Amino acid sequence: MNPIERRAAVSLALIYATRMLGLFMILPVFAIYAEQLVHVTPFLVGLAIGIYGLTQATFQIPFGAWSDRIGRKPVIIIGLLIFVLGSIVAAMADSIYWVIVGRALQGMGAIASAIMALASDLTRDEHRTKVMAVIGASIGASFMLALVLGPLLQAWVGVPGIFWITAILAMLGILLVVFLIPTPVQASSELATLDRTILGSVLSDRQLVRLDMGVFILHMALTAIFVIVPIILRDQYNLAAETHWQVYLSILLISLVLLVPTIIFSEKLNKTKMFFIVAILLSAAGLLIMSFSISSFNIFFIAMVLFFWGFNFLEASMPSLVSKLSNPLTKGMSMGVFSSSQFLGAFTGGLVAGLLLQNFDQNGVFLFAFVMFLIWFLVASSMQTPVDFKSYTAQLGNMKDTQVEQVAAALQALPGVAEATVIAEEGIAYLRVDKNTFEEDRVKAYCAQLN
Repeated sequence: MNPIERRAAVSLALIYATRMLGLFMILPVFAIYAEQLVHVTPFLVGLAIGIYGLTQATFQIPFGAWSDRIGRKPVIIIGLLIFVLGSIVAAMADSIYWVIVGRALQGMGAIASAIMALASDLTRDEHRTKVMAVIGASIGASFMLALVLGPLLQAWVGVPGIFWITAILAMLGILLVVFLIPTPVQASSELATLDRTILGSVLSDRQLVRLDMGVFILHMALTAIFVIVPIILRDQYNLAAETHWQVYLSILLISLVLLVPTIIFSEKLNKTKMFFIVAILLSAAGLLIMSFSISSFNIFFIAMVLFFWGFNFLEASMPSLVSKLSNPLTKGMSMGVFSSSQFLGAFTGGLVAGLLLQNFDQNGVFLFAFVMFLIWFLVASSMQTPVDFKSYTAQLGNMKDTQVEQVAAALQALPGVAEATVIAEEGIAYLRVDKNTFEEDRVKAYCAQLN
């Protein structure tokens, strides 16, 4: 990766991870804290914990489409400000209802689609999966870190203090967006607006729908198993709750070590679809083994590693696939639908797991998730392999701010260029090109005219 891609990967991962860290840190401590709030009931406690997933799912599409229209960075900043407002409301709440309002506002700052679209804008095709892997790994790391920090911070500053820390982290994220992340500019179009026609074209794209359904199942399964895994660790293996983080961290580290060569080989062999299908089967196998191995900690641990090995690869590769398969002019909206499916899956997973646990046993949750993965496998088997575009970096030199969008449009209009993203601060443009029709001399001649 070049310096821009490395900077984008690290900065966007930090923004995404710190935001998710704030959402996750209250999970292990909120139920006990909520007992002192006014009007509290078990249902409202569950609603306060899960409401962010519902508002995230609702607002990802409009925020993603909005980023197509006014740019990624302004939308990310606005989303982070809404998230800060929600954190402050929750921190000052003395009633469960105001906590619910605060958590809902946190979810309304739905910037996942804009962040993924910006990561796509700032990276070349051959490095995009690596960047998405960094962001995906940061989400997993923030989840694991939250399980450790939540109880520690609760003892130090209380749950309101956790919400205040969350607000501060989001403000730091705004500074990263403003001062560290480059501003990409692409050719504008009247298509990049939120209307029924464009949304319909995204929702009717069979390739994108396969990925939307897949991320829904992926995060539904993740949320569902974490409803019961802590209980299994405590009751079946007699592990104290404060030691669970050690198990989670071990699983995460091993799965990440396995993930790196998997990504490298998938890119070198150019077998994206094959590795994608294998990852689905890996996670499915992990779920099936978990359902029959509760009596053995070692086997259960290995099954969890299998699940997260597949999970991490899918989490890293799917946003990259969405960016490659979507129309460049509606990439933000495509990411919005994808992210909405992800958070709706998380919201649904908690509800379904609760119902299954109430009417069946723990095996019912694992087997349900396993069946859903088998359905996903059947649907994904007919997925098309994305067109193998190549990346080309054009050297533009210095240009006026008024030229940037015009240059992006002119480059995209050249033969064989599928997408052009200008990064004015660096004086370069990333082009996605069809090697069969691309005319490099035309690009060089155009760039020479600019200087």
